[in-house]
Amino acid sequence: MSSKFWAELSSDYEKLLETEIGYDVIIYAGEEPNIKEIHAHSNILCIRSQYFRTAFSNEWAEKKDGKFIFRKPNISPQLFNIILRFIYCGNIELKNLQGSDILKLLIAVDELNIHPLISHIQEFLIEHQTEFLHQNPTGILEIVYQHETFVDLWNFCLEKICEDPKVLFDYDQFVNLKAPLLELLLKRDDLNMDEIEIWENLLKWHFAQQNIKNDPTKWSKDDITKIKNGFHRFISLIRFYDIGPTDFFYKVYCYKDILPQNLINELLEFHIVPNIKPKSNLPPSRKPNLKLDSTLIESNHIPLFASWIDKKDSLYYNKKIIPYEFKLLYRSSQDGVETKSFHNNCDNKGATIWIAKIKNSSQLIGGYNPLDWSGDWIWKTTADSFLFNFTDGKNISTAKLSYVDKIKNAVYCNSAYGPTMGNLFCSDNNWCYRIYSDGHRYPAIGFPNDFIVEDYEVFQVIKK
Repeated sequence: MSSKFWAELSSDYEKLLETEIGYDVIIYAGEEPNIKEIHAHSNILCIRSQYFRTAFSNEWAEKKDGKFIFRKPNISPQLFNIILRFIYCGNIELKNLQGSDILKLLIAVDELNIHPLISHIQEFLIEHQTEFLHQNPTGILEIVYQHETFVDLWNFCLEKICEDPKVLFDYDQFVNLKAPLLELLLKRDDLNMDEIEIWENLLKWHFAQQNIKNDPTKWSKDDITKIKNGFHRFISLIRFYDIGPTDFFYKVYCYKDILPQNLINELLEFHIVPNIKPKSNLPPSRKPNLKLDSTLIESNHIPLFASWIDKKDSLYYNKKIIPYEFKLLYRSSQDGVETKSFHNNCDNKGATIWIAKIKNSSQLIGGYNPLDWSGDWIWKTTADSFLFNFTDGKNISTAKLSYVDKIKNAVYCNSAYGPTMGNLFCSDNNWCYRIYSDGHRYPAIGFPNDFIVEDYEVFQVIKK
């Protein structure tokens, strides 16, 4: 019964809002030529909003002919009507609003001190409008930073930018970012960029701020002094020791006139003298946002796999820029080496990559199946599968890669077999590589003829 009464009460207040009976508040919302006069009731506004409560109690609101007058040019009539509907009825509909309008609504709600809506709108933006940040990242960051109540949204924006820094750093207006915001980002240990890229973007931003060309050979003494003074606050935020010697020489050392001399000397010593340790107290290296649940491979294998999947050069991706997630589906040492267990965990999961460690060896072999493992007595066709072989599993430079040649024999699905591809067959822990009349279905990369494995893992490959 109570829900029925609440619905009736909400409906009655909605009628009061629409009929405007007994209104004593006039609100002029929006700017010319789109100003709209909106009518409301002071008692309801006072109960539901700290802003109006203060206005009425302190009597700073304009009053004319017995009615309170509010002028809100910064809030559009559409958004003010949405706010009033919530104040009166407890209802709000956000699905039909664009991300930028929802942010404007959040700013208005914050100004009017309607606390329940502040949390609700932030939650909606985070869950349903994640792309809004791409539209104007510098502007959005600055807006959210200025509002202390937008804690959840602020944390979300920082995490998204740290996860995918190109959202901000590749944006045309990045150079207009306020210095305190850039400083906050550069302090983050999870900023997902190579340190040399961070350094180059800092230079780009700073020279734009100073309106000075990025050409050290043409700087005057005044230019150098100006750059050094504005640059000082950022120097300690760059992890210079994480920049390799080649990039240091060509992309850092040429700016020695604007960097502290003792820092340049220490970096030169670090790169030139063998086995020298940094002398300064350094912040930790930035941590790539890379999660991997494996006992066989390490994080440096993942960029390689991602590059192979996209048929790119082996160095195309790095630990900080990977377009896939690798979710562990199956580990033979914990789930059982039986073929049945493999299918129970891996069938109907889409694209997978598997890795096996050959017993009494450091050798790792594996393969990528872009399809799935479901079906019985079926050869599946694809041109995108591959096999690989690390003769020394921990050393990725020992990798050998083999894309499928005979695409009709790329992947074999059978309930009696584990991960079987081309000439490589697996049944429980009996593995074999057999040459048939059609030869090698993948170019040969040194698989043993018959072997067993210590362990093997299968990962679901999920596009981010």
